[in-house]
Amino acid sequence: MLRVDDRIAIPPRELELSFARSGGPGGQNVNKVSSKVTLRWDVGHSPSLPDDVRARFLQRFANRISADGVLVLQSQRHREQQRNVDDCHARLAAMLREVARPPRERRPTRPTRSSVRRRLEAKRHASRRKRERRPPRDDD
Repeated sequence: MLRVDDRIAIPPRELELSFARSGGPGGQNVNKVSSKVTLRWDVGHSPSLPDDVRARFLQRFANRISADGVLVLQSQRHREQQRNVDDCHARLAAMLREVARPPRERRPTRPTRSSVRRRLEAKRHASRRKRERRPPRDDD
């Protein structure tokens, strides 16, 4: 059971793990051991994900989800298969934690009176400086 918080827990039957030979360092062992892990999870049809979290997840990670709603994560950082499995689970949990809470609504604010005054003074100063750079006009 991949427990993210008190609302979200993904049972192992929803996560499909596959293993392959990994690239990178590992010596002769790399040709014999399938340590690379690919995790597939059908986000679009997962019954263990609340609808609001699913909508935020699909929007936030749309570029990582296939057209049929399946998230694919891979890990080959470590030489041991179990550490790569744990890495995939940790990354999935972090992704879910990121969208678990709804974003805070922005309360519109107004600029302070002094900030407006400073901005207008800066504009007047810049305008005056540029006006003084110009050559004098002949009004003949």
